[in-house]
Amino acid sequence: MTTDRIPAVFERLDERFDGIRGDSELRILFDDGRWLEGPAYSPQGRFLLFSDIPNDRVLRYDEVSGRIDVWASPAGFANGRTVDTQGRFVECQHGYRRVVRREHDGSTSVLADAYGGLPLNSPNDVVARSDGSVWFTDPSYGILTEYEGHRGEERIGSRNVYRWAAESGAVDASLTAVVDILTQPNGLAFSPDERLLYVSDSELRTITVFDVDGDGLRDERPFASSDAGYDGLRLDDQGRVWAATGEGIHVYDRDGTLLGLLRLPEIAANLEFGGPQRNTLYITATTRLYAIRVTVEGAKRL
Repeated sequence: MTTDRIPAVFERLDERFDGIRGDSELRILFDDGRWLEGPAYSPQGRFLLFSDIPNDRVLRYDEVSGRIDVWASPAGFANGRTVDTQGRFVECQHGYRRVVRREHDGSTSVLADAYGGLPLNSPNDVVARSDGSVWFTDPSYGILTEYEGHRGEERIGSRNVYRWAAESGAVDASLTAVVDILTQPNGLAFSPDERLLYVSDSELRTITVFDVDGDGLRDERPFASSDAGYDGLRLDDQGRVWAATGEGIHVYDRDGTLLGLLRLPEIAANLEFGGPQRNTLYITATTRLYAIRVTVEGAKRL
């Protein structure tokens, strides 16, 4: 663990960014990763889980004590995760090519590891909806090399976004491909009212937004693009999109206007709002876990 700090550089690109500020410094909570990813915050426990994918471990940051411990190792080359409406962590695992849920009794439930009888590529990032469904992206990054998983073959023939239907409860049988038009779908996030789903494509360097229509999606349209590329996404309670990019965190208004950014010295992979007031921004950026208190709050759960 480290207590180092660096200046927080907020760059305004639109006047609507004026109310978005934060601490004058970013706290460096951890600086010993290879490629940090997948931050997810437990409001009940006041702790954050995050992944160090190449080192095949999941770490736990205790918000109260400031302590960081190894939570799981080996960890199936875990990547993105979220917390569902019952406070359970749902996690994507490159190494096992699956999505799992950590139950309150400590056991692990496999939600999905195949589609149409064929193994998934390498589930990357995941969000849980208030109806109990779980939505995740499945690009090929975890099977390209031995760095973030295990080299393997793409069997499905596409890199999709999936919906797992909680009402079924069965592994894989309840899995539906809701997006099959993206090249490398990566980060994803619902709007606060869950009527929109935003999905980043890290190869095309775009964010696409879809209308949520019952159990599926419709009316896809471009939302944003940037040469800095995109990875993880989060929304604040005003519906603004916060995106992890190669130059830091981009903040977009609901109409897709880039309002400003929080610059970082490393590539940002993902982010999460935490803290008792949902106004602590946690950022996984290459080797470091950063934290900064900001003047906005993360989107509330329905």
